[in-house]
Amino acid sequence: MIPLCGFVAGLAGAWFMAHHGFKLSLVDYPNERSSHHSPVPKGGGIGILLAFLVAGWMVHAPANLMIPAAALSLVGFLGDKTHISPKIRLVVQFAASLISMSGIGLPWWTVAPAAVFVVGTANFFNFMDGINGIAGITGVVGFGLIGAFACGRAPGDPLGILALALAAACAGFLPFNLPDARVFMGDVGSILLGYVFACMAVRLSTGPADFFCLCAFLSMFYADELSTMCFRLKSGENLLLAHRRHTYQLLANEDGIAHWKISAGYGLIQLGVGACAWKALRYGPYSLVVLLGMGFLFFCGFTFNLRRRLGDKATAYAP
Repeated sequence: MIPLCGFVAGLAGAWFMAHHGFKLSLVDYPNERSSHHSPVPKGGGIGILLAFLVAGWMVHAPANLMIPAAALSLVGFLGDKTHISPKIRLVVQFAASLISMSGIGLPWWTVAPAAVFVVGTANFFNFMDGINGIAGITGVVGFGLIGAFACGRAPGDPLGILALALAAACAGFLPFNLPDARVFMGDVGSILLGYVFACMAVRLSTGPADFFCLCAFLSMFYADELSTMCFRLKSGENLLLAHRRHTYQLLANEDGIAHWKISAGYGLIQLGVGACAWKALRYGPYSLVVLLGMGFLFFCGFTFNLRRRLGDKATAYAP
């Protein structure tokens, strides 16, 4: 019943914003770095926030996860409506992550690195939400795998059920975002999903092997964002400036591949990598590191060849 409630909430939130986003001044207007060509309502992830709150209440999820995550999502909702300085966003994000990482049994010297991981993942998820369907499909796969992992280890695990509810909420959102977007998820949804995913990865890990395995459930987002950062650093770019140079963006905008094909491809590869990592978990963290390292190098090789083939097109929108 809880995942079903999540699906309905995700669907209802997307429907509401698709029909009322313009009236509420929640609109994404295209610019030179956009992958869409006409104004589209945003904030459709409000239903995912509702699913998170309802499911969290039903499973009695920890308050130091629920409250900071909900606060960040609401800040994201405000950011969907008006401009909020990136510095203010980061301060709020780090404060929230430190709260979520405290009091969960981590060694004191790992709390700060864990908070950096949480903030990084929240922003990675947000940055990767740039074409139709990619955030929703990734949410279905990533949280579906986390839910299966947690409930497989301990049936009825509250975090596992919460993860399944979020996967269902993402599935409910997708009909309004694919194949043509009638609404965008917005920061209210993408920041929330990235933040909660990272918090769950830390909380559900009993050691390094578990942690690497859980991170593999978001493999494509990590690979795309990290490889793009490397290419931008090599080009001497300011990482704080907006751009349109992620691999998925190059595939959609410069290579002309349909959004749904890229999003589905990312989801399928993520599912495959996640399943392989889960299978390799029994062999320990070193096997997982080798597996994920090889996967990352393969992705880097793919994106390097793509950028070389596109030539000047790959840097046309660099800041």
